[in-house]
Amino acid sequence: MSEGQSPTWKRRGLDEVRTEAPLAAPLLTPERRALQDTARAFAMEEVLPVADELDPRREDIPQSLLDRMGELGFFGILVDAEHGGLGLGVVEYCLVSEELARAWMSVGSIIARGNGTGCASPDPERRAELLRASAAGRYIGAIAFSEPHAGSDLAGVECTARHDGDGWVVDGTKRWVGHALSADFLHLLARTRPPREGESRSDGLELFLVPKERGSFPDGVTGTPIDKIGYFGLTTWELQLDGLRLPADALQDTGQDEGQGFKDSLRWLGTARVQTAARAVGLARGALEDAVAYSRRREQFGHPIADQQALRHKLADMAAAVDAARTLWWQAAWLLDEGAPGGDVAASSAKLFASETAERVTSDALQIFGGNGYTTEHSVERYWRDARLTTIFEGTSEIQRKIISDALLKP
Repeated sequence: MSEGQSPTWKRRGLDEVRTEAPLAAPLLTPERRALQDTARAFAMEEVLPVADELDPRREDIPQSLLDRMGELGFFGILVDAEHGGLGLGVVEYCLVSEELARAWMSVGSIIARGNGTGCASPDPERRAELLRASAAGRYIGAIAFSEPHAGSDLAGVECTARHDGDGWVVDGTKRWVGHALSADFLHLLARTRPPREGESRSDGLELFLVPKERGSFPDGVTGTPIDKIGYFGLTTWELQLDGLRLPADALQDTGQDEGQGFKDSLRWLGTARVQTAARAVGLARGALEDAVAYSRRREQFGHPIADQQALRHKLADMAAAVDAARTLWWQAAWLLDEGAPGGDVAASSAKLFASETAERVTSDALQIFGGNGYTTEHSVERYWRDARLTTIFEGTSEIQRKIISDALLKP
């Protein structure tokens, strides 16, 4: 940006557009408002210009942005203060995620690869060391759960980890591993044994920590980047594991019998789904705010298109849907923080509604831009592409409907 030139978002007129509705005072405390303002300023002033430049080139989040996120504490929102984190909850985690996704969804996503992920070492000193590094953004991982034939159905994981001397040998294929090459570790799901009689299909699955150097894969791992239609900023990989050797302590110990660790790890799934809802709201809000600014300055037939009643009603419907989706993720996040009953189902409801709202709102915003929306000259096409993914990852909309309906019909 040249000297004296306004930031990109101000040149778009976005300094006059702030669509989020005020929430009940008990929820949006002064401390949360301050955190939100910090995340918003960072997203709009530092992330958005980078996203506008790098997303069309399909480039990854630059290290400079990751370093700034570490300085701001975004990789340590869920890490306790004793280990250098902010010691906050799911509400704050999702509050920041919405703001970051409003600029670039990949930036809103990568904080999930910090915040204590991959820190469950059985050695207390090592665990403390990893938590401090995670909170500071010096220890960012990649999640290697899904496989070509195991996505929503993770119980179908076929990747195996077998005992070999004092360690493990891992073989299999992992797919949809975002940030894999640039990560400091892989958080790997593998099967240590078949389920025993009477056990569920997920029994025998364990989580392993695979340390690695940034910019390379460890011996026994090769990777192929997946050519996506969106969600740039995080290169996504398919990994082939062939004789990957791990030490005994690579197993993320849960204090349970071997083969039970994955069940214990599922407690993070509700948080992941609420965060996806928050990211979806960020995308929808970005598209809405851009559409509002565009409709004010775009003239047809001698008047701004914002004067057209049909367009004004479309914007009103979009705004109402975004507000409703935000309310759902706030409720779900609060329930998870409180440990209240119904948190997981609320997370599914928030994820379902927010993701499908984002898909619809971003499409409506692109329609408001007309032909200009179907170019890479405006961010609205990025929001549109990325919003489509939110209905798929962290459990498809169909999976969320199953969870909700199962709860409704439970005897």
